[in-house]
Amino acid sequence: MFKTISPQEVKAKLDANEKVNLVDVREPHEHAEFNIGGTLLPLGKVQTMQIDDIEDLRNEEVIIYCRSGMRSAQATMILQQLGFTNVLNLEGGMVGWQDAIK
Repeated sequence: MFKTISPQEVKAKLDANEKVNLVDVREPHEHAEFNIGGTLLPLGKVQTMQIDDIEDLRNEEVIIYCRSGMRSAQATMILQQLGFTNVLNLEGGMVGWQDAIK
């Protein structure tokens, strides 16, 4: 199983200027349309273990997001299997974010 985090919790961290490690596992065109500042790392790259861009975050809190939460759930589980110790899935993805954060 994996842990989740709500859009409101992420927004509170961002508003408090906390260091937040966001990873967007959507495709580049989705990232270009709307994103909350995450590192773009499409799910396909996570699945093929091309994770050099986030390798240094292995022991830090990492918040994964996609459009609705499905791809990020997969990515969260893969990253846990690869030894990431504190991975959170953003509940509802960007759809949930846009509904919750006005």
